[in-house]
Amino acid sequence: MGTKRSSSGAEEVAAIDTAEEANGDAAAAAAEPSKKKKKLLKESGGSPASAAALPSSVKPMERRKKRKALDKERHRASLDDREPKPKEAAAEERADGEGGGDAAVSTSGSPLPEFHISVFGDLASADASVREAAVETLVTELRAVQKAYDELEEKELVDIGAKLEAEKDDGLKDCAPSVKYAVRRLIRGVSSSRECARQGFSLGLTLLASTVPTIRVESLLKLSVDLLEVSSSMKGQEVRDCLLGRLFAYGALARSGRLVKEWLSDKRTPYIREFTGLLISLSAKKRYLQEPSVSVLLDLVEKLPSEAVISHVVGAPGIQEWFAGAAESGNPDALLLALKIRDRISGDNPVYGKLLPNPFSASKFFTSEHLSYLSNCFKESTFCQPRVHSVWPVLVKLLLPDPVLQDEDAAAFSGSLKKQKKGRKTGPSDEDTAKDLQCFIEVVIEGSLLLSSHDRKHLAFDVLLLLFPRMPASFIPLVLSDKIVQGLVDILSTRDSWLYKVAQHFLKELSDWVRYDDVRRVAVIVALQKHSNGKFDIITQTKTVKNLLAEFQTESGCMLFIQSLTNMFVDDGPASEEPSDQSQTTDDNSEIGSNEDKDSISAVGNTDSLKIWIIDSVPGILKYLKLDSEAKFRVQIEILKFLAVQGLFTASLGSEVTSFELQEKFRWPKAATSTALCRMCIEQLQLLLASAQKGDGLRASVNAVEQGDLGSYFVRFLCTLRNIPSVSLFRTLSDDDEKAFKKLQAMETRLSREERSSEPSPVVHKLHALRYLLIQLLLQVLLRPEEFAEAAPELVICCKKAFSSPDLLESSGEDEPSGGDGAPELLDVLVDTLLSLLPQSSAPMRVAIEQVFKHFCSDVTDDGLRRMLRVIKKDIKPARHWNAESEDDDDEDDEDEDFLGIEEDEEVDEAEMGETAETDDSETVVGDLESGREIPEDSEESDGGMDDDAMFRMDTYLAQIFKERKSHGGGETAHSQLVLFKLRVLSLLEMYLHENAGKPQVLLVYSNLAQAFVNLHNVEDFRRVEALDLIHEILRSLVPPNPDEQQQERSKKLVKKHLKKLGHLIGEMVKNMPKKQSRRAEVRKFCSRVFQIMLTLNLTKPFLKDLAPEAQAACECQLGELFTNFRKIER
Repeated sequence: MGTKRSSSGAEEVAAIDTAEEANGDAAAAAAEPSKKKKKLLKESGGSPASAAALPSSVKPMERRKKRKALDKERHRASLDDREPKPKEAAAEERADGEGGGDAAVSTSGSPLPEFHISVFGDLASADASVREAAVETLVTELRAVQKAYDELEEKELVDIGAKLEAEKDDGLKDCAPSVKYAVRRLIRGVSSSRECARQGFSLGLTLLASTVPTIRVESLLKLSVDLLEVSSSMKGQEVRDCLLGRLFAYGALARSGRLVKEWLSDKRTPYIREFTGLLISLSAKKRYLQEPSVSVLLDLVEKLPSEAVISHVVGAPGIQEWFAGAAESGNPDALLLALKIRDRISGDNPVYGKLLPNPFSASKFFTSEHLSYLSNCFKESTFCQPRVHSVWPVLVKLLLPDPVLQDEDAAAFSGSLKKQKKGRKTGPSDEDTAKDLQCFIEVVIEGSLLLSSHDRKHLAFDVLLLLFPRMPASFIPLVLSDKIVQGLVDILSTRDSWLYKVAQHFLKELSDWVRYDDVRRVAVIVALQKHSNGKFDIITQTKTVKNLLAEFQTESGCMLFIQSLTNMFVDDGPASEEPSDQSQTTDDNSEIGSNEDKDSISAVGNTDSLKIWIIDSVPGILKYLKLDSEAKFRVQIEILKFLAVQGLFTASLGSEVTSFELQEKFRWPKAATSTALCRMCIEQLQLLLASAQKGDGLRASVNAVEQGDLGSYFVRFLCTLRNIPSVSLFRTLSDDDEKAFKKLQAMETRLSREERSSEPSPVVHKLHALRYLLIQLLLQVLLRPEEFAEAAPELVICCKKAFSSPDLLESSGEDEPSGGDGAPELLDVLVDTLLSLLPQSSAPMRVAIEQVFKHFCSDVTDDGLRRMLRVIKKDIKPARHWNAESEDDDDEDDEDEDFLGIEEDEEVDEAEMGETAETDDSETVVGDLESGREIPEDSEESDGGMDDDAMFRMDTYLAQIFKERKSHGGGETAHSQLVLFKLRVLSLLEMYLHENAGKPQVLLVYSNLAQAFVNLHNVEDFRRVEALDLIHEILRSLVPPNPDEQQQERSKKLVKKHLKKLGHLIGEMVKNMPKKQSRRAEVRKFCSRVFQIMLTLNLTKPFLKDLAPEAQAACECQLGELFTNFRKIER
C-alpha cells in the first residue's frame, strides 16, 4: 500500500508541476519544451510519463534541484503571461492545449476530477458569449475538484505538489491544487492587456471567489498585491498593466460578495478596512485609477449594511485625509464618494470635512459659498471626456430629486390659461429648488465652466443636457440664461470652432426634448430669442427657432406662445430712446418730421430688434398651423388683440387698462412703443385681415358670419377700446383724417349689419368685399396721414349708392354728389376710386381692392373699362427715336378703325373739363414727373378748380404716383412706379377677363393690349409678357372648346375682324425678340397658341395674307419649324 501511495503522490506532483509550467500561456499548457525542460524529461526517462512516474525514493538533493529548475520555468511563464503574444504563437499554443492530454491537470490515476486549463485561453476572447461559456466551464470544473478534494481523507496524497509552494504562504492551504493554480492564474490574467483578458479573467475570479468558500479573502488581498506588485524596474505599459490588474482584482472581490459575508460572520473583520485602504491608496497612484477605484468601493458600499459602512468604510485608514484634501486638489471622486456614502447611511459625519455641509441639506449644499469651495472638483472632472463624470448625475439628482413628467407641465399650463388654481402648484419646495438651480447655474456652469477651457465648456453643455429631463418647463429660463445662450451664439457663429459640433449636438438634443411638449417649446423659443435680441437664427445661421415654430399644431400651444410673447413684449422690452407720442398729443406739430425718422424701420435701434421679431412671429405662427376653422379663428382673435392693442393704442394713465365690456385687462410697455413698431403692428394686422378674408368664403348660415368674421370682430374691438377714456390712438389724427376714420368705421358697421341680415347671394359677397376694403383703408389712414382723406369719402359714397337699404342711405348730405343726367355712373366712380387707391396701396389693401373689383366687374361700364385701359397706354416720356414711318402706320391704323374710341374719349374728356389746356390734367402731371418739378398744393395744376363731375373724369390716380415717389424720398423713379401701377391694373383686367369671358367687351381689352404691346417704346419686357398672357386669355375666350357650328362661325367672324392687328402684333414680337431665354420662350409659346387658333377656325390663309413679308421672314428665322409647319398646312 505504501508503494502505491508513493507512486500516486509522485504522479500528482508531476501533474501540478506541469500545470504550473503551462502558466506562461493563457490558452494551453503544452508549449514547445525548453532546453531545460527537455533535460529534465531526459533525466526522468525521456518522456512526461516517465517523469510522472518518479519513484518515491528520489534523493532530497535531486528533488531540490528539480524544484529549483521548475521554479525558474514558472517564473518565465509568468512573465510571458504579462506580455501580449503574437497571434500565431497564441493560436499554436491554444491548439496544442486543446488537442493533447497535457491540457488536463490531473491524470487518470488521480483521485480528483479532471480540470481543463485550456479554458483560460477563451477568457481573453473578444466575444462575450465565448468568455461567459469559458467562465462557466472553469467554475464548474473547479467546484467539482474542490468538492472532491474536501471529501478526501488523506489530502496529503495530492498535496505534495502544494508543498513545493509552501514557502509563498499564500493562504490557500485549504484549496485543491487546481484551485490554487486557478486563483493565481486568474489574478495574473487580469493584468493582461491582450484583447478582453481583463474582463474575462476578472469575471472568472469573481464567480470562483463567490462559489468556493475555501478561497480566503485574506489570500485574495495578499495575492493581488504580491502577484501584481510594481517594481522599480518596470516602466510604462508594465506599470499600467499591473495597476489596472490590481483594480480589476479588487473589483472582482467586491462584486463576489465575500466581504459582505466576512462582516456577517465577524463584524470585527479587518478585511473591509484593509480593502478600503488599498483602494484609496491605489486611486492616488494614477489619475485614471481615481474614478474606477471609487466605483469599486461604491459597489461594496451598496452591498454592505449601513452599520458596516459607518464602522469599516468611513472609518478606514486614509479616507478622512483623502476627503480633507479633495477640494483643494480638485478631486471629484472624493466628492462623489462622500455624497454616495452620506446618502447610503442617511446621516452626517465629520469625516467628510468641508466637502459636505454639516448638518447636510440640499439648500446648504447649493449655496454660492459652498459651490465656489467645490469649484476645483467641478473643473477637474473633465479628465474622463467625452464621458461625463459620475459625480454629475448624482449632483443633478440631488438638485432635482423628482423628475417632472410631461403631463404635469401641461397641467400647469392649463391652469395658467384658465386662471384657476389647478394643476402643478408652486409651493415652497419649488421655490427652494428654483433658488438652488439658479445658484448652480450661476456659480458652476457660468462662473466655473463656461469661463474656462474648451473641455470645460463642453462639460457645461453636457451637464445642461442632464438637467433637462428632470426639470419642469418653468425652470427653462433659469437654465437657458443670458450667458449660456450667448455662449451658444458665439460658438455657432463660427463654423470652424472646436466646439461647433458640441453646440449642434446640444441644440439637437434640446429640440428633441421639446418636440412633443408645447410648454417646453415656448419656453425654449422665448429664452433663445430673448437673450439673442431676437436674432438667434440669423447670428448662428441655423433654423433652430424657425423649426421650433413650425412644430406648433395645437390651439393650446399657440395660445401659450402668443401669451408668452405678449408678456415679453410688455415686460422685458428695453426702453426706447424715442419720445412718446403721448407727450405730443397737445402739440399741433406733433407729426412733423415723423415720416422720415419715426416711421422708418431703419430708425428702430438694436434695442427694438427683439420686439420686431415678436411682431413678426405672433402672426407668423399661423403659417404652419393646421387647425379646424373654429380653433384657428380663436387663435386669430388673440393675434389680432395683440397687434391692435400694441399697434393702435396707448394708455394715458399707467400701463394697464381693464375693459369691463370685454372683461379683459390690456397692458402696454412702461416705455412708450416707438412709432415704427406701431406701424409694423398695423402692417401685420393688415396682413392678418387679408389672410382671413381669403379664407372666409361665403358662410353657410347667417350666424356663422358674425361668429367667424375677423373683420367684424376687429371693428367692434376697435370701437370698444376707443370708448375707454384712458386709451387713445397711438398718433393724433388731423381733422380730415379723423373725419375719414369715423366715416369708414360707421360705414363698415352698417355694411356688416346689412350682411348679417341678408340671405346668401352675390350681394353678400359684394358687402363682404366692401367691408374689408373699408377696414384696410381705415388702417391706411393711420399708417399714412393726409393721403386718403379724399379717397375715403368717395368709397363711402360708393357703398351708400351700391345698396338701396334705407339704413345705408342715412347721411347729412354733405358728401352726396349732385344728381341729374350729368352725374357719373356708380361703377365709373367705383372704378376711379379703386384706381386712385392702387398706386400707394399695400399688398393687403390690393387684395381687398381686387376682391371688390371681382364682385363688381360684371357691372363695369365701357367707360370704366376704357379708363383702366388708358392706364396701360400711358407713358411718362415718348421714345427718343420715334420712327416717322411707324407713326404713319399707327395713324393709318387708327384711321382705319378706332375700335376703342379712346382718342375720341380723350377729346370728350377735355371738352367736358371746360379747360383751355390742350391736354388733360394727367398729362400735366406726367410732364411734371418728367421734369422732376413738384406740384404746388395750391396751384391750379394740382386740382384745376374743377367741379365733382370733372374730378370723376380725370386721371387723378396717376398723380398719386408722384406722391408715392415723394413719400419714399425719391428711392424709386416715377417711371418704375408707373410700370408697377400698370401691372396692378393688368391684374384687374385679367380678373375681368376670367369673370366676363363671353362679353363683347373682351375684344375691347384685346385690341388695347395688342396696341400697347406693339408700341415697343413704351413697354418693358416683363410687362409685354404679362400682356401676352392676357391676350391669350382673350383669344381663348373667343374660341370655346368643342364649339358647335354656330359658335364656330361666330368666333371665326370675330377673330377675322382683327387678323391684321394680330399679324402686326406677331410681326413686331418676332422682330424684337427679348434677350432673355425665358422671355423668348414665352413669345414662341404665344405664337404657337395663335397658330393653333388659326388652324381651328380655318383662318390660316387670310392670316398669312395679312402678315407682312418681313414679318414672315422674321417668323421663319425666329420660330423655325413652328412657322414652317404652319405655312405648309396652309398650302
